[in-house]
Amino acid sequence: MLSNPATLHATTITPPPTEWSPAIIASIKPDAARTAPIITAADARPILPDLDVWDMWPLATADGTAARIPTRMGVGTLWFALAAPQCPDPIDRHGLARIRLLWLVGATWHDCGNALPDLFAPGSREWSGSALLEADGVTVHLLFTAAGTRGEHPLTVQQRLFHTKGQLDPAGGTPRIDSWTPAREIIVADDQTYLRVPAAPGLPGQIKAFRDPGIFHNPKDGKTYLVFAASIKAESHRHCGAVGLAVARDASLEHWDVLAPIITAIGVTDELERPHLLFRDEKFYLFWSTQNQVFTPGGPAGPTGLYGMVGEQITGPYCPLNGDSLVIANPPAEHLQAYSWWVLGDGSVISFIDYWGLQGRALVDHPALIRSHFGGVPAPVLQLRIEGARVVLDQPD
Repeated sequence: MLSNPATLHATTITPPPTEWSPAIIASIKPDAARTAPIITAADARPILPDLDVWDMWPLATADGTAARIPTRMGVGTLWFALAAPQCPDPIDRHGLARIRLLWLVGATWHDCGNALPDLFAPGSREWSGSALLEADGVTVHLLFTAAGTRGEHPLTVQQRLFHTKGQLDPAGGTPRIDSWTPAREIIVADDQTYLRVPAAPGLPGQIKAFRDPGIFHNPKDGKTYLVFAASIKAESHRHCGAVGLAVARDASLEHWDVLAPIITAIGVTDELERPHLLFRDEKFYLFWSTQNQVFTPGGPAGPTGLYGMVGEQITGPYCPLNGDSLVIANPPAEHLQAYSWWVLGDGSVISFIDYWGLQGRALVDHPALIRSHFGGVPAPVLQLRIEGARVVLDQPD
């Protein structure tokens, strides 16, 4: 584990961060071109016995597409996901989360077990990240969030960002990754620009952020970058979410410089979750997920959905996609049906099924639905049509 991971590189000159402002949120008007189809019971069939699955990301190539890996079972794609035993209240899954490997061949998911060995990660839980397959087709870089510290009680929401490198072995029926290098903490919050999340318990929707590292290879300069969910050290407003940025010093991806944030959401929300970048047509597309219930109380609020901006440079400035930043919204009739969208290099989008089929019923009034109508499985794949600053669902006519 790195004893002195990178803090903010003060000599790096960047534009001021782009604001995801209350005015942008207030301008959101969801429409059919950005509204996901309703999820049904047929979509919500379990894929792993007794386990809930959420927050998925692919083993990706440098352009952000899911790497296609041949095995004896056929050619498929390898996915990382958070997984936990099914609990009566699915919210408890966050305190049990491990990173799981899933192998997708055609439309069938296969379980490859936990991605990391027991007692490997330095936290009490393993939270979201990203993964890159090098051009050799063997070397895997996994970046992930360690939540809390091993053996802690009660659980805390401390968040630290780690890197480990493994070797892909596709020789068996399902692929495996082994020979992981020791987990190395790569960047830390300086508690001046980026807020350091305290080692304390937290409530859902009220947790500050320093998590969700999303790796990105920039073809413009050949460097590897990291975006991550963060909170700004700002005392002026309770809600101070941001998307942070870091750059790798070398190809090992073990040494990083932390840059200034590229997006801030002061007075809007604390949660710009699972940010990730795509490069297309000489532009940088930045995406993240936010839930309706975490916007500032009393202020403008958008739907639970996928949001995004586009810029000419990785450091910004950025402009809201579609003019108001909304890319995909859950349908109003099922506003909790999916979450945690991830856009791949080909414009396809994966997420997980959250609370589906509520038909207007509130969970607080119908507690039996809390377990029976929680999906905990991959949601149907969606496809985006990306045309400059207009990014909408590519829906059949």
